Amino acid sequence: MLRTLVHRILPAAVGAALALAPSAVRAQQLSPEERRIAAYVDAHADDAIALLERTVNVNSGTHNLAGVRQVGDIFRAQLDSLGFETRWVELPDSLHRAGHLFAELRGRRGKRVLVIGHLDTVFEPGSPFQRFVRSGPTASGPGSNDMKGGDVIAIYALRALRAAGVLRDRRIIVAFTGDEEAPGRPLSVARAELIEAGRRSDAALEFEGASREEDGTETVVTSRRSSSGWTLSVRARPAHSSGIFAEGVGSGAIYEAARVLDAFQSTLREPGLTFSPGMILGGTEVQLDTGQSRGTAFGKSNVIAATAIATGDIRTLTDEQLQRTRERMRQVLATPLAGAQSSITFSDGYPSMPPTPGNLEILGVLNGVNRSLGLAAAAPNDPGRRGAGDISFVAPYVSGIGGLGAHGTGSHTERETVNLETLPQQIKRAALLIYRLTR
Repeated sequence: MLRTLVHRILPAAVGAALALAPSAVRAQQLSPEERRIAAYVDAHADDAIALLERTVNVNSGTHNLAGVRQVGDIFRAQLDSLGFETRWVELPDSLHRAGHLFAELRGRRGKRVLVIGHLDTVFEPGSPFQRFVRSGPTASGPGSNDMKGGDVIAIYALRALRAAGVLRDRRIIVAFTGDEEAPGRPLSVARAELIEAGRRSDAALEFEGASREEDGTETVVTSRRSSSGWTLSVRARPAHSSGIFAEGVGSGAIYEAARVLDAFQSTLREPGLTFSPGMILGGTEVQLDTGQSRGTAFGKSNVIAATAIATGDIRTLTDEQLQRTRERMRQVLATPLAGAQSSITFSDGYPSMPPTPGNLEILGVLNGVNRSLGLAAAAPNDPGRRGAGDISFVAPYVSGIGGLGAHGTGSHTERETVNLETLPQQIKRAALLIYRLTR
């Protein structure tokens, strides 16, 4: 019902009001404190862009540990100046990751808000894509959109709140992870501090890039699917190929792997679920290097394959769906072809962020801010169109929304851009959302 009301009422109401007197509507719906917040953002738009340029020009590919820490130091100085208690969370050397930046205001009033971002990008030092380049209303650069743009939006939203005098005695945690693009394993260690922060919060706000539908409607993340892995291993009787299918010989490992994969795609499909085999190897001998996601296979055309291995992922909307899908996969393996034996193992990854009434309630607060700023209402996202994200780790403990970051294009490619003209709008919106949540 809430989603229906948001879709039907808010766009029409906002559109009608704006058609009459957009500036008057905004002035009437912003409190004096909120007007001070908005004015600060407008006055410091160039400063926000300068901070974005400074951080983009520091390479912080996930495996560039020094670069990730350097970007963390830049943001840490910003948060220190706002009165946050900041700390760098070190991870065990075995994870080969830089660690995370955490900052906290330990007040006593308002909802406890968790702000989530990440410091790393997918562009390592060897990438040719290294610098911030401005071209009119847009800029390109590694992480300019995903997600240093979102980090800057969060930082300047907090700066605006501080300048307006409304951060005093509030309870806010900022969590900027250093390995979102390639998290360290085990995830229970790499995300322990984030999970603990989620347990102590009332609302989580993630600043990954913003999204729009083809018709221009903005979507906000109210749900994300999980992302976990599986490995199928098949053993069969090696023999001369002339005897294949014969009693006592069987069909070989490759046919059994093909049977299993075909059964997966033909019998397991359901809404919200995908499962994709990303690599398959088969032959007389197979070697898989899981760390490098590569392998080798040896075989001959006149020999029945003795071994096959396939790896892939599963994405689900809920944990219940994940566990049920895993069990159905095991059931497929229970009836192998003659002469073959199959086994499947599963590796946990990012959990899901199911759609909940609490998430939609926060979206409702955001759409109230949109209405006050003269913006169209945002709609809940299609979880099938967003990847996994850090907010999923806190979803079991706290309601939240994501996609509050920068508008741009080409994330994870050397065509990544950020729309600089919309940065002030996104900063104002984030600041007013935090303000209203913490009242």
